[in-house]
Amino acid sequence: MFSNKGNNTATKNLARLFYIFLILSILSFISSGTEITYGKNRITDVKKSEKTGWEQVPEILKKIVAPKFPDKEFNIMKYGAVADGKTLCTKAFEKAIDVCNKKGGGIVEVPKGEYLTGAIHLKNNVNLHISKGAVVKFSTNPKDYLPVVHARWEGSDVMNYSPLIYAYKQKNIAVTGEGILDGQASDENWWKWKKLGNNKESRPRLMQMNDDKVPVNQRIFGEGYYLRPTFVEFYQCQNILISNVTLKNSPFWFLHPVLSNNITITDVTTNGLGPNNDGCDPESSSDILIKGCTFNNGDDCIAIKSGRNNDGRKWNTPSTNIIIQNCMMKDGHGGVVIGSEITGGCWNVFAEDCEMNSPNLDRALRIKSNTKRGGIVRNIYMRNVKVGQVKEAIVKLNMHYDPPEAVGYHYNPVFENIYVQNVTSQKSRYGLFLDGLEDSQIRNVTIEDCKFNGVDHGNYINYVEGLKLINVYVNGELQKDEK
Repeated sequence: MFSNKGNNTATKNLARLFYIFLILSILSFISSGTEITYGKNRITDVKKSEKTGWEQVPEILKKIVAPKFPDKEFNIMKYGAVADGKTLCTKAFEKAIDVCNKKGGGIVEVPKGEYLTGAIHLKNNVNLHISKGAVVKFSTNPKDYLPVVHARWEGSDVMNYSPLIYAYKQKNIAVTGEGILDGQASDENWWKWKKLGNNKESRPRLMQMNDDKVPVNQRIFGEGYYLRPTFVEFYQCQNILISNVTLKNSPFWFLHPVLSNNITITDVTTNGLGPNNDGCDPESSSDILIKGCTFNNGDDCIAIKSGRNNDGRKWNTPSTNIIIQNCMMKDGHGGVVIGSEITGGCWNVFAEDCEMNSPNLDRALRIKSNTKRGGIVRNIYMRNVKVGQVKEAIVKLNMHYDPPEAVGYHYNPVFENIYVQNVTSQKSRYGLFLDGLEDSQIRNVTIEDCKFNGVDHGNYINYVEGLKLINVYVNGELQKDEK
């Protein structure tokens, strides 16, 4: 017969054995190279790839497959469009897209001519094809972009004016053709809203709602406010193709996929020197190819994002697996940029065989955040890039972006594993401008086989751990690793 004391001892021993087994299981799980990623309402186990660096590119490219469409054509002229550039054709676009979608998908054809329209909303399995010689002009009347839709504005979720071309939770969508999409934005209409939007009732109001975690269905903007719509925004979409078209004069950012995946953007030209005229801003999106594009913009050429502040932390969805090849960057604040709305993080970005050159281009590679936005940025690769001239630095990594905003916050950003190889330049203020934080240093930066000529102020290095300079020349002088 066993006493109660003996039973208690046996129970305690079993409990100890269970906890030891649990701890050993957790340690085994961690050492296996498995990491847990968190997104909205989900926890997913993700096996780390055995391949690293540029070896990953072929595997990523295999996952990026452009959508295909049935060989059925729906000409907008048959649905009431008038090619005079004056008659509003919004309803004709809507009818053609609706019929195409209901009949299983195909091509909504925009033939040669000029067409005026308001917002265009794409649906599943629809390829909006802008033929050579066709010009789609978008109305500058804000009322033509109502009712408000769920969008994202500077990294914050919002109910705002519809983007000029918009899709929400759709699959297999495309904008193709050799025609022109003209946003018609200018200082006389949309662009003057930049100053108006900075009033306390517009941009600051949305930023405060982000800070206060106000539900998006209560963030109603649109009429009476001054938040400019993006040009093309696909929100929570899959299987996207944007190819060959030329986009001009956007009210705000040009191409803006949000929370989307499997995206192909090829041979696209964006041309607009207005305020915040970013070229392509993938946000919280993955498996993206940007190839053969030309960017001439009033702001960043390519700017990768993943949400801002509390909205970014809520979604917790990074931008990942982004390949940039054979692109031309002209005017813009930066050629390849990550941030500043990068709270959800970003990794696995590969930029190669690009050309950048303009006295109005500020930087070639830029990563920017602060202690309010935070974000983990890692595994960023650039190689074989020719830079004619930039205003500021060839590579700028900055954890002090917009410092007044960050006062009192402690979401330290993380920048690590950044590799730049075979980049040449002819004129800049700095070669490298790397500015970390004392308690969050920039880590593991490798610059290799690079020649930066015409540099006015050399390099600026502050709070960087593990900087390797391998065969790097500034103004013909071999650089040594920072110790």
